[in-house]
Order: sequence, then structure tokens, then C-alpha cells
Amino acid sequence: MEIIEGFARAEAALSRRAAADFYQVSPLLRQRLEEMFAAGDPEVVVRQIISEVSSRGDKALIELTAKIDGVELASLEVSKEQVAGAYREVAPELVSALKFAAERIRAFHQRQRDSLGNGFSMPGVAQVLRPLERVGVYAPGGMAAYPSTVLMTAIPARVAGVKEVILATSPRAAGLVPPATLVAADIAGVDRVFSVGGAQAISALAFGTESVPRVDKICGPGNIFVVIAKKLVYGVVDIDGLPGPSEVLIVADDTADPEYCAADLLAQAEHDPLASAILVTTSSHLAAEVMQVLERQLEGLPAKAIAAESLRDRGKIVVVAGIDEAIDLANLYAPEHLCLMVAGAADYVDRVANAGCIFIGGRSTVVLGDYVAGPSHVLPTGGTARYGSPLGVSDFVKSMNLINLDEADLSELGRAAVIMARAEGFEAHARAVEKRLPDR
Repeated sequence: MEIIEGFARAEAALSRRAAADFYQVSPLLRQRLEEMFAAGDPEVVVRQIISEVSSRGDKALIELTAKIDGVELASLEVSKEQVAGAYREVAPELVSALKFAAERIRAFHQRQRDSLGNGFSMPGVAQVLRPLERVGVYAPGGMAAYPSTVLMTAIPARVAGVKEVILATSPRAAGLVPPATLVAADIAGVDRVFSVGGAQAISALAFGTESVPRVDKICGPGNIFVVIAKKLVYGVVDIDGLPGPSEVLIVADDTADPEYCAADLLAQAEHDPLASAILVTTSSHLAAEVMQVLERQLEGLPAKAIAAESLRDRGKIVVVAGIDEAIDLANLYAPEHLCLMVAGAADYVDRVANAGCIFIGGRSTVVLGDYVAGPSHVLPTGGTARYGSPLGVSDFVKSMNLINLDEADLSELGRAAVIMARAEGFEAHARAVEKRLPDR
């Protein structure tokens, strides 16, 4: 890991003035894209995929899944019988854990829904809230299964009152969706599941095909192709954001447990070589200890190579003079996950302006937030916590303004509207009001 001493150097290292470089494209990937699509640029490839799916529908989905994933699909949609049968293939303790997590996630988001109310009103005007009609959630699949992502995206949508929730996820070699993903979908209340992934899945959800219904919004994380596809279909549908590689920034003082610090850094680093794990501390002693503990904890880790690459290329340990400087750096970096492992950690929450989720104290590991704490783990990354928010119920409702004016309101508002309309050169606007004024 890179060691940085002093606020000035750290400020330069943690500044994200340039647009986030979510994903890097390896020479091997470029070569594969050239072979399959005669183009090495992922965005060019995704545009081709979107064009194919939007014009040729199911046929394009089946062909692209065979070409990209090497999977011959007999059917795009997973049957209700397959979903029910998945329970027999998942360990009972995992089913119980998924149900437990779902209860926590549902309870948290129900509180969110209650806090939104049904809108508000004032004399003559009001605002009402309506849930979206149909939402598509995307969960990465294929080699790995992420049932937690299904819970964290579908449950907030359901609590918001979305009428239909559609899940798309990459199939495995036999064309089947991982059983744990299907169980999570059932627990979360997903209506339909489609075994299609990548940019082709995002395209299908955005434009609709003979089998896949068009949705109003797409949410959920994915690889570079999913992220690019979401960016390109925005406007045709809404999206939740453009999630990049996972990241954590830990603020720690000399009271922090180096074992906890190292464990939480590794928990992010094992996601992806592009994940970022950063420790900002006021203690040189803690910094040295964490470096030693990381080496020990890396041993025996199944994803040792991935985690080691992440720590080597993107990991940082920063030593600063005080907690105030550490918090300033955290606000500058705007991390997806911010851990406060300092004495009196809760006292510093009000100082935090930019973070996807704040974990207060040594017991509040990010991993609990990933799975069972309750808030959605779909969080702003790449510095977008400066303006973005975690996925929640508000992402699945829309507001409509109401204007219901009587004669008294018209008398009060009309003259000002006429003056403003003529000032902007809109005579028909002005006359439309004047025709209604009682004293015209």
C-alpha cells in the first residue's frame, strides 16, 4: 500500500477532480471484443448491443448470450417452477439468513416510506407521490451469485409500491440462474426473472422485447458493459446511477483496533482489483500495525491475489495531524463507505458531508451493511457521494404537482403572471390569464 504523510500530500492524492475512471480495459479484453464485435472500445460494443436488442428483440438476446456468455438459452424467462425448486438446492441456513436480511431491509425501507408521506399541500397547490409502474433490477450472475443485491434493490422498490419488479441476471454455463439468486428473488417479491445479463439485459429492460417487458427504471450494479449500457439508455428509462468499483475509507485514531481496520480494508479489496481501500489515521503506530496485520490476514484468503493487487495499486494509508484533517480528507474523497473508528465516533457524524454510508465505531463493520443491517448496499461510488444518495424508497416514487385555483387565487396571482409573461415576450401567455381575470 502507498504510505502518505501529511495533509497536503494526502489532499492531492485523494482529490477526484477528474471524472471517475470506473473500469480499466485490459489488452486481453480488447482483443476479445475485437474478435467478437470487430471493435475494441467497450462503448462502441455496447452501442452495437443496444442497437441489436432494440431492433431484433428476443432473437438478439439469445444470439448475444450465446456469443458473449457461451450459453445457449432455451428460454429467456425463468419459470415459477424453477424458482420454487431453487429452495431445494440452497442450504437451509442460507435461506434463513436471506429471510432475516429481508426482514431488516424491509423494516428500514418501510420507515423511509412512512417518512415520505403522501405529499403536501398549501392553498391552491399541492404535491402528490406515485410509485413507478415497473422497475428492472439487475444482479450480477454467471460465475458468482449475489443474492444480497437482489434483496437490496427489489425490496425498496416493493416497499415503495412499485407494481411490477423484473429481475435480470446472467445465466451460468447450463443456462440456469444460480439457485440462491432465485430464492432471494422470491423472498424479495420479484414478479419475473430473466436469465440474461450484461449490456443486452439493460437494453432489453430499457426498450422491451417480445418476452422482456419495458421498465420505467433500471437499478443495480454491474461490470463495465452494464455501467456503459445504463449510461446510454438513460433518458429512455431512468437509472439509479453508475456504480463503479467498491471503496472504503477508514478514519482511525490510536484507539482503533488494527485487526478491525485491516479486516475491513481487505473486505473491500477482495471485491475487485479496482476496489479502493484507504486508511486515514492520526497514529503512525496504528499505520505500521495495520500494514503488518494486512500481510498476515492476506494469507489463506481465497481471493488473496485480487485483494493484494487492489491494495498494491489503489490502497493507501494516510497519516495526518488530527481528526479534523482526516474528516476533511474524507469529505474530499466522498467515499462509498466511510468508517469512523475513533474515540467518540458518533460526535463526528455531523462533520461528515460526503459519504454513501457512515459506519460508526469498531463494531459497525461494512460487511454488516452489505448484508443485514437494513439500508440498501447500493451506494454512490467514484466520488458521486458529493451529490448522490443511497438507493432507497424515494428512487421508486415520483411526485406530481397539483394546481387548483379559485377566483380569489386568480385575482392574487394573475397580474404578476401577466407582467412576467409580457416581459418574456409571450403575449398569448398574458392573454390566457387576462381572459380569466374577474376585473378584465
